[in-house]
Order: sequence, then C-alpha cells, then structure tokens
Amino acid sequence: MTDNLIDNIEENVGSIPQMQALIGLDLGTKTIGVAVSDGLQSAATPLETVKRKKFGVDAARLLEIIAERNVGAIVLGLPLNMDGSEGPRAQSTRAFARNMAKLTPLPIIYWDERLSTVAAERALLEADTSRKRRAEVIDHVAASYILQGVLDRLAHLRRA
Repeated sequence: MTDNLIDNIEENVGSIPQMQALIGLDLGTKTIGVAVSDGLQSAATPLETVKRKKFGVDAARLLEIIAERNVGAIVLGLPLNMDGSEGPRAQSTRAFARNMAKLTPLPIIYWDERLSTVAAERALLEADTSRKRRAEVIDHVAASYILQGVLDRLAHLRRA
C-alpha cells in the first residue's frame, strides 16, 4: 500500500505528474509548514502552518488543501542528520508518510530538508521580519524552500 513513497526522485521522475501543483510539507513536532507550487511546477509559495493535533485531524486538513489546490504529489521534508544518517525525527516523518500513503494514492516524495529552516530564517531576517512574525511563518517558509528544491530538481531532470 505504500508503493507511492519515493525516496529517490531521479529514479522516479516519471511517476511525478507534470502540469499539476505540488504540495510541500515541513513536519515539526507541533506544526506542519505547508507550501504549494503553481501548476507549471516552477515556483513554491508558502501557504499556511497547520497546528498539529492528532494524525487524523492533521491529515484531514492536508487532504482538504490537496483537493482545493488540485495537487498531484506531496513533497515531505526528511530531517536527516548532518552526516546523512536518519534519527528519530526522520523515522517519525517516515511513519507520517506511511500513514498518509494509506489515505491518498498521490506520490509522496522524500526530500532532504537539511538547512531549509536555516535558509528560511536567513531570508526572513534579510526581509527585516519581526521576531514574532518569523515565529508565525518560519514553518511554511521552510516548506517552500523544501518544495522549491524539488521543483528545481524536477526541472533539471526533465530538461536532461
């Protein structure tokens, strides 16, 4: 049932729909940052931060966004350790993905999210965003960094 989980984007580029929006998720322990792409899959836009409750409630909200935006695939930031190994957070992310895969046939793509939050924080600081506002938007801005990484990689692979 979890054959829609994609670890290696290079080997699975054909199973990712084109001309359809993608959704990017930055899974935290308390929140889920959500970003979406345009239908041409060129630009990621931060959308919202979902406050985590129970898996069923969280999944229902995400599936609602997916339906509203006609999303063709899910990109899930995989929080690897700096040495590339997987710790408890990565395992928790994989468990979330397995549970989501039971609720949707959409491809779920894992993407190395190392430094995405750092990049998001830097961008918000450069934009002179207040500390309070940074705290409110950091998760969905990080999700857009994760999603943009996938969009750029897909564009490169499809051109090659």
